[in-house]
Amino acid sequence: MQELSPDALTRGHLERAAASDGRSAATVHGGHERTLCRTLLALTVGTSLAEHDRPGGATLLVLRGRVRLTSGDASREGRTGDLVTVPPARHALEAPEDASALPTVAGEG
Repeated sequence: MQELSPDALTRGHLERAAASDGRSAATVHGGHERTLCRTLLALTVGTSLAEHDRPGGATLLVLRGRVRLTSGDASREGRTGDLVTVPPARHALEAPEDASALPTVAGEG
């Protein structure tokens, strides 16, 4: 059994993100070879993830700050503690302020 501190991971990854291109991420459970994958994602203010596809189901738990998920003409803002459902369509993510989130993705395994 492995225990992780989302708070400690967030602090570390926001520091890494600030020292690089504004983004830092690490898989904390699963991976491409598994059916379930959780990745801690940290974004500094103004940073975004370009539009991309994600087959399978996905959610985004906002651990700190605020993020904006857009898909087509629709957008949804998530704040600390919010659980956002990721649409099964092309989507993008941006950080209006320093933020961290825990995307959980179900794939084919």
